Amino acid sequence: MTPIIGAGFLGIEHFTPPWDVFFLPLFNLLVALYDIPFFDFALAIILFTVVIRTILAPLFVRQIRSQKEMQRMQPLVREVQRKHKGNRQKVYEETQALYREHGVNPAAGCLPVILQLPILFALYQALIRASGTINFTAGNDEQRATLAAWVDRAGIERLPNNNFLVPPSGPCDAPEGLSSLLPLNCQLIDPIKLNEHVDTTVGWLLNLDLAQVDTVFALPLFGGFALSALAVIAAVLQFVQVKMTSPRPNAEDPTSSMTSTMIYTFPLLTIFWGGIFPSGLILYWIVYTAYLVIQQFLIMGWGNLFPVFGWQPAWAPRPDAGITPAPRPKRVDSTDAPAAPQTPNPRAPAPGGSRTNPRPANRKQGGAKRRGRKR
Repeated sequence: MTPIIGAGFLGIEHFTPPWDVFFLPLFNLLVALYDIPFFDFALAIILFTVVIRTILAPLFVRQIRSQKEMQRMQPLVREVQRKHKGNRQKVYEETQALYREHGVNPAAGCLPVILQLPILFALYQALIRASGTINFTAGNDEQRATLAAWVDRAGIERLPNNNFLVPPSGPCDAPEGLSSLLPLNCQLIDPIKLNEHVDTTVGWLLNLDLAQVDTVFALPLFGGFALSALAVIAAVLQFVQVKMTSPRPNAEDPTSSMTSTMIYTFPLLTIFWGGIFPSGLILYWIVYTAYLVIQQFLIMGWGNLFPVFGWQPAWAPRPDAGITPAPRPKRVDSTDAPAAPQTPNPRAPAPGGSRTNPRPANRKQGGAKRRGRKR
């Protein structure tokens, strides 16, 4: 991605720090991929996602390896929880010491997540800007007057419902607060200036408009909300990705229930977002999550994905191999006194033999005594 320094750099005529430092490289990359011969906007988003994921791959590899090691350490963590049951502070201290001993950083996955959020915001803005159709509502009389003057001067076409069709070229000195209504070429470098609007409608996706909410692969439900098939695909991939790296349920771990809840919460949120965000953003999320699932599989196998809803396929072994806790020593009560040596019982059976009643050595003598008593 071309580094953006400021207005005038490589033909960029409008620059608003600090947001444009992050937004403009992504915006230029997306439009540059769209300009590739035989590429449409969907292929541009797919390749854009692969490029971004490849750039961020080293961070995610470190995160996945840390999660894999944490999964292998679960038997040791459970042993610590068993040993100090009821003492949360001691469990926390011992667990952190265990992580330090094995070189595991539980916070290693935070940076990729933090970087992902501005990328999503920037891509959302890039999708809206690329389509040329911008929704804008003036807040007060002064802003409405400024908006009217700018629309006339920039040659912007008014559309219903406070939408405006911004031309690719035009003046780049938009008043403060109206930067979203800038012509596209004002923030594109010279090699990729546009002569016409970006076509966000994709024929091989049944004319799906990637700059709008999915209406092609969607089932209307209630209140204008529609269940998007693209969002369902993204949710399934999200479930697989989170389940692979989540620790197994543990009743002794107070955070286990919260982790299990997140496994199902994220996919449900993805389905909800599919009804309110442009379908191009959902397409990005599908490719992004699929890339991450493949990357996780190459590093840690299936992880903790199985069993899923009770199903454990034979070709997906359980991830129980690895670190196992030491065998527990037998519990000895110090208050118990050592047992005194017992006197052998003559009537007890001999070791390895059967019990026999002792009889006199001389049967005749014994029989004579018994006869004598009768007389």
